[in-house]
Amino acid sequence: MRINEDLTKPVIVNSAKLDWVPSPAAGVDRRMLYRVGGEVARATSIVRYAPGSAFPRHVHSGGEEILVLEGTFEDEHGDYPAGSYFRNPPGTSHVPASKNGCTIFVRLWQYREGDGTQIVRHPGEGEPAPLREGVEAARAL
Repeated sequence: MRINEDLTKPVIVNSAKLDWVPSPAAGVDRRMLYRVGGEVARATSIVRYAPGSAFPRHVHSGGEEILVLEGTFEDEHGDYPAGSYFRNPPGTSHVPASKNGCTIFVRLWQYREGDGTQIVRHPGEGEPAPLREGVEAARAL
């Protein structure tokens, strides 16, 4: 599967207009923003967990990066309320779930070679990053 795979071209996606696509786990749906590959892919998605849903244990061979948008995302390592950010390096595994439901932004296979840093930030933790000069926000057409 290929979705917005040409990284030389700018793309603006209104994710609210995309259909929710069922994942292999019941109650876990996604809106695919970028994808190169099948079920195991380099991908960027919005993922919605229905209350009480879970994904079976799996390994992220290429790592993963998650921002919790709504609700509380959970795994055996902890609970991550809205605003939490974490990235798990290649080779890590977990059993993701959500007791009350949640929506997350996920990027898979985005790590650079040799980068094995794990990061977890809950809302209010860490220092604010300065804005980069010369960077303009994309405008919706």
